[in-house]
Amino acid sequence: MIEKIIEAIEAYETIIIHRHVRPDPDALGSQGGVACFIRDNFPGKSIYLVGEDVPSLTFLNRMDVIEDRVYEGALVIVCDTANQARISDQRYNLGEKLIKIDHHPNEDPYGDMMWVNTGASSVSEMIVSIFESRPEFTMSDEAARLLYAGIVGDTGRFLFSNTTNETFNRASLLIKKNFNRQELYDRLYQANLNLTRLNGYVLQHFELSDEGAGYMTITQDLMDTYSVKPEDASLLVNAFSNVENIKAWVFFIEEKDQIRVRLRSKGPVVNTLAAKYNGGGHPMASGATVYTWEETEQVLADLKEACRKYQ
Repeated sequence: MIEKIIEAIEAYETIIIHRHVRPDPDALGSQGGVACFIRDNFPGKSIYLVGEDVPSLTFLNRMDVIEDRVYEGALVIVCDTANQARISDQRYNLGEKLIKIDHHPNEDPYGDMMWVNTGASSVSEMIVSIFESRPEFTMSDEAARLLYAGIVGDTGRFLFSNTTNETFNRASLLIKKNFNRQELYDRLYQANLNLTRLNGYVLQHFELSDEGAGYMTITQDLMDTYSVKPEDASLLVNAFSNVENIKAWVFFIEEKDQIRVRLRSKGPVVNTLAAKYNGGGHPMASGATVYTWEETEQVLADLKEACRKYQ
């Protein structure tokens, strides 16, 4: 599949790269990593990165603004996005050819070509393997910086169970390049004062059920009190993950017209649970969407049951 993707890149002069809405470091790292790969090894092509900008992560990538006509005869690559509904910038189907590169369960197959590896820690790790596929390929320092950020983000700084020996091997290739890892860590994990204070509130008020299900509700009023936006509040999903006896946990974050559900686990499978509520993701890390507080009660009941059954 890597060779087929390379052949497609060689065949097109205009290449547009998408990723999912509300991007995380892996979405931006893999998106930018693909762009760097093409620029490093196939100079002269027109490369565009599209999607919404996230102010806290613009140090990784800034997006391009392009007109619809740019898609005519273009190759489109979508990174780190399992479901078509979550692709940022829904013009992804306007190109001539579409490639999906992802590491989530392939429950929504789309595109003319698909490269899905659920065993990879991140799509950024998958992109490193493209550089590895031919000895003549070169990797810039910027490509290494972006891909390392993506791997670090999706492995929780190599702490999560999705970290494999291949993850470490590929990360070791990246850190041989010239970029400031300490600065990258600092910018990835810095939190402003308001978010830090909200984190303190979360630690004081989260609940842990007898089944081992942790849960926290972040209402709009609470975010207004701390002057925090929903996308920033989502960063606190692992705030109490190291609490004794916790098996899985959920954050409910109120938005203007929906309630975001962020699920994490140390054992119970949560992506099947998320699928019941307009979501999906990895077995141990998933997201969903509900629209009433009554639905959040059902999500929590399902999570408690999953924890109860887990041995």
